[in-house]
Amino acid sequence: MNILAFMGSPRFRGNVDTLLDAFIEGAKNENPDVNVTKINLAAKKITPCIECGECEKTGNCVLRDDMTGIYDLIDAADIIVLASPIFFYNITAWTQALVERSQALWVRKYVLKKIDAEKKKKGIFLSIGATKGKKLFDGVILVVKYFFDAINADFTGALLFRGVEKKGDINNAPQFLDDARKLGGLIAKNENISNVNNIFIP
Repeated sequence: MNILAFMGSPRFRGNVDTLLDAFIEGAKNENPDVNVTKINLAAKKITPCIECGECEKTGNCVLRDDMTGIYDLIDAADIIVLASPIFFYNITAWTQALVERSQALWVRKYVLKKIDAEKKKKGIFLSIGATKGKKLFDGVILVVKYFFDAINADFTGALLFRGVEKKGDINNAPQFLDDARKLGGLIAKNENISNVNNIFIP
């Protein structure tokens, strides 16, 4: 099993990074054979989509940057984990660039029919917001839903936590980390995740 984990926060070793590591820890503990590739998006050069339309001809993006190698990793993954904090009720710019550049994969799937739509991956979203706004995650859920669709993944579930702001605050909420470990373990064993605390299932 190949897990591809995207960390979309610019704050390394921060709350989202720690939450993602807990998910990975849970997955490895329950399935020692799992292969995890973690990518810190803020450390990569990924240009946003320039809407040139060239991918509509071949299914390949003409921009040459760090996203070029990521396409192959997405293709090879069984599970995609997207982790991002909330910035102004949205995912971060680094995460958004990844989403936009997935247009080439959308073309492969829906225009060129080069992807077997029946052989879907699983998509997991992890997110933390500083405020406790009721609609804090409404917008990002839609973005994530269509990102996973573009890369041929089922949006399987999300852990969404409010009221976590300062670096290290996640460590004051160990139950959130426990939820992430449990989710990672169940995903790695291909088991039902509906009984995970704080899980959102679309």
